[in-house]
Amino acid sequence: MVDKNIEKHGFHVTYVFEEQDVTSYGYSSGLYKNFGMPEAFVSGLPNGLTNKLITNYAQAFRNKKIPLNEKLNDLIDRFPVYIIPVKNEALNEKILSTFRLYENDYFESVQIIFPDLDGKFPEETGYDYDQEIFGD
Repeated sequence: MVDKNIEKHGFHVTYVFEEQDVTSYGYSSGLYKNFGMPEAFVSGLPNGLTNKLITNYAQAFRNKKIPLNEKLNDLIDRFPVYIIPVKNEALNEKILSTFRLYENDYFESVQIIFPDLDGKFPEETGYDYDQEIFGD
């Protein structure tokens, strides 16, 4: 299914459901290979929102410079986000389909960061949400 979606759409979004001691997350495979843009990772949101964020990211920044570490108010209509760079090694145990796709080839990754229910981001006092941060 991953390979078929990459062939048909240029990328695939994999979603990993929450388990005990594991926060849910989703990630793309194929964006770097087919569009020259970093693969995207999202932690801690439901499947539908994760898929929407990654798909919107893919559409919004295809063939454009990605605004890293800037507050973006229009990637999704529900809340602002930040896109931060991530070293692939930090996601070693997470983005397995992406590592399989690239084998030993180079690719880049970003993480899409979102606020908690009170609109606070991870670096702000009082932030309270189960979102694992892997980027810089």
